[in-house]
Amino acid sequence: MTQDPDRTAERERMVATIRALFRHTADDTGVAAVPHDVIAALCRVPRHRFVAPEEQVFAYADTPLPIGNGQTISQPYMVALMTTLLDVGAGDRVLEVGTGCGYQTAVLAELVAEVFSLELLHPLAEEAARRLAALGYRNVEARQGDGYGGWPEEAPFDGIIVTAGAPRVPMTLVRQLKPGANLVIPLTRGAGQVLSVLRRKGDGGVDRRDVLPVAFVPMVRGSG
Repeated sequence: MTQDPDRTAERERMVATIRALFRHTADDTGVAAVPHDVIAALCRVPRHRFVAPEEQVFAYADTPLPIGNGQTISQPYMVALMTTLLDVGAGDRVLEVGTGCGYQTAVLAELVAEVFSLELLHPLAEEAARRLAALGYRNVEARQGDGYGGWPEEAPFDGIIVTAGAPRVPMTLVRQLKPGANLVIPLTRGAGQVLSVLRRKGDGGVDRRDVLPVAFVPMVRGSG
C-alpha cells in the first residue's frame, strides 16, 4: 500500500524528468528551463486524478495516456512546454481549446486569474467540468463547444492554447488575442505537425515561431 496517497513524490520525479528534458531540447525550443511558477503548478496538480483508475499507475510517467473517446492526456513535458510558451501569469485570462480530461486546464488555473475552456466532445466536456469543480478550481469556466469559434463574448484573451492539431491557423482565435499575447498551437506541416507560437502584433498581424515537431489528435469542427 502506498505511503504517499497524494503521490507527491511521484510528481517530484515527474518534474525532475521535465527539467532534464527542457535542458536536452533547449537548442530546439529556445527554452532552457521551466519557469518556477510552472513547476509549482505541476507539483500541485494531481495528474492521477485526471486518468482512469487502470491508467493511474502510469500517471506520472512522461507519456500521453488514453482518456476515452479517442483522445489522450498530453505528455507532462508537452504540458510544461506549451504552458511555458504561452507566457501568462497571475491576473491573466486564458482560453483553452480542447479541455480533454482537464489536466492542462488545471495547470493553467494554478497560474492565471481565469481559464475559459472549450471541448467539442460532450462526454469529455461534462466529465472535465465535474472533475475540475470537485478539485476546487473555481476560476475555470468549461463548456462544450467548437474551438474554431473561440469564446468571443469573453475575448480578448491574454493567451490562447490549443491542445489538438489544426490544419491551419484559425484566424478567429488570433483575433481573440490581446496585442502582445500568444497563441500556442500544433499546426500541420506536410505529413506531420509542428508546435507553433503566434504572437499578435499591435497592428493585428502575427509573428510565428515554429518550436518542434509534435503529434496531437486532430482538431475537428462541430457539426453545427
